[in-house]
Amino acid sequence: MTAAVIPCFNESPTIDRLVRHLRRHLDMIVVVDDGSTDETAVKAKNAGAIVLNHDRNLGKGAALQTGLSYVHNLGSEWAVTLDGDGQHDPVDVAALLQCAEHTGARLVIGNRMGGAETMPWLRRFVNRWMSKQLSQCAGCPLPDTQSGFRLIHLETWTDLHLSAQRFEVESEMLMAFLADGQPVEFVPIRTIAGTRRSRIRPLADSLRWWQWWRTMRVDRRTARRTVSGYGNRHPTPSSKPIS
Repeated sequence: MTAAVIPCFNESPTIDRLVRHLRRHLDMIVVVDDGSTDETAVKAKNAGAIVLNHDRNLGKGAALQTGLSYVHNLGSEWAVTLDGDGQHDPVDVAALLQCAEHTGARLVIGNRMGGAETMPWLRRFVNRWMSKQLSQCAGCPLPDTQSGFRLIHLETWTDLHLSAQRFEVESEMLMAFLADGQPVEFVPIRTIAGTRRSRIRPLADSLRWWQWWRTMRVDRRTARRTVSGYGNRHPTPSSKPIS
């Protein structure tokens, strides 16, 4: 079974539409309301999602931990994660599932950089800079390390003991999969331009990411694996999707 997990903080303008569209592709949609002060939880529930609540904002990493643990405990083998701001197209879920089936990847990441001009300039700049640093560390090209649109093999994920609580979770997860020798793939996806301003705090978030990155480089100097570049191939859609 594959479930969707959506970490959210004040995403009431977009979450109901996202949940309804996702229900066309996946049976279980879990929204983790990370201390929102708007109607995110109500709108997600009315749209058909299971809603898990944090009493206060704990960060994206903590919200993902809550949601992924929940669906894993219910028996899901895979989880698709998406951001709640509507930037990801649920139609692309099929591409991630097909990639995992064709390649055996345990982590599939949606690569937005083919349409990076639709991203806010600050998010685009930070993403490219961080992806460059991680690519150099891993010894292989990692085109979109900050993408929140991912397909995660949950049994593998549970063995990695991740600890990041906020935005650095995407980087930590990717490098942990690589360091563990797990196959990772990137798939081109569409990015939908949004109206919400980026929540990246340039100084605080960059400093925290930099601190995490320095620690990771010391702890994982052997994290050098090859990413095969599935995104450059065009396989025939599978007749046996993961379910």
